[in-house]
Amino acid sequence: MQLPSVVLHEHLDGGLRPATVVELAAAVGHVLPADDPDDLADWFDQGRSGSLERYLEAFVHTVSVMQTAEAITRVAREAVEDLAADGVVYAEIRFAPHLLTRRGLSPDAVVEAALSGMAAGAAKTGMDWGLILDAMRQDDDSLDVARLAVRHAGHGVVGFDLAGPEAGFPPDRHLAAIRHVQEAGLHLTLHAGEAGGLASLASAVHRCRTERIGHGVEVIDDCTVRDGEIVSLGPLAADIRDRRLPLEICVSSNLHTKGWLPGDHPVGMLHRAGFAVTLNTDNRLMSRTSMSAEFELVRRHQGFDVDDLLAVTRTALDAAFCPVDVKRRLWEDVILPAYRSAGARGGVSAPAGS
Repeated sequence: MQLPSVVLHEHLDGGLRPATVVELAAAVGHVLPADDPDDLADWFDQGRSGSLERYLEAFVHTVSVMQTAEAITRVAREAVEDLAADGVVYAEIRFAPHLLTRRGLSPDAVVEAALSGMAAGAAKTGMDWGLILDAMRQDDDSLDVARLAVRHAGHGVVGFDLAGPEAGFPPDRHLAAIRHVQEAGLHLTLHAGEAGGLASLASAVHRCRTERIGHGVEVIDDCTVRDGEIVSLGPLAADIRDRRLPLEICVSSNLHTKGWLPGDHPVGMLHRAGFAVTLNTDNRLMSRTSMSAEFELVRRHQGFDVDDLLAVTRTALDAAFCPVDVKRRLWEDVILPAYRSAGARGGVSAPAGS
């Protein structure tokens, strides 16, 4: 069953079509692990990676073929087309522009190429979108990325993020960049609680004052679980739940980086305990997934029904970094009617503002 969905956490360089990777690699002479698109899709599948660091190694090849404006525009356009074809009605796609400057593109030219591709995809599909710029938390150029994001705010860039390996690189190392985007009125979401423990999560929430949490799944480590349900919360978990800080949960990605089985993921417990859970793809290529697949995964292994899917979609729409009129149009004209037709009973109020 395909239902309208909202994606808040999708990496541009993690969602390429395998055939596109092959074509772009041939154009620049980049050597791939496989030249057949099906074989390459198998190689990119990080289902058995077991750690975030190993999972991230696959990005060497996608980043290498995205070093021209034409390639970036094509990848961005295809990302919008593919998400829309899967029922996504609004998506925020993120990437690190400084990783795509190795062949001489300026960071501004990189961002402009991505914006052009996303606009072209939206013109074809009607999907609404926003672009989030990532700084790599292990690097020292986060303030440059923050300034870049502010320069392109109002032209499609809606937020700033820190990505990359989390362990050993707490978000508060980048407070200057974070304060810059906050003072400029740009939205903030931070990868935290994916593989850096509760200290990283606390830093993102309390020191950096993030609006959303990228992954955040490790909040379960501050919860007491009994018989498959959360029965009490530690102070950090209680704060995140009570403030309804959105968790950009990416189930398949978490299974791959942590080695969990589908029934072991805490997303169902977090949802039932009142956390602001959203469902996302993270990296469609590396996790061989889609929003339809994520919905089916939580339906089969986490007990979600159509009302639960409507609830997390509504939470994602409320948390989106887009204007309230876009939210209301998508909710009233597209999302709620489709879920009601599928049997959902909930969802009556208008979306929250941006």
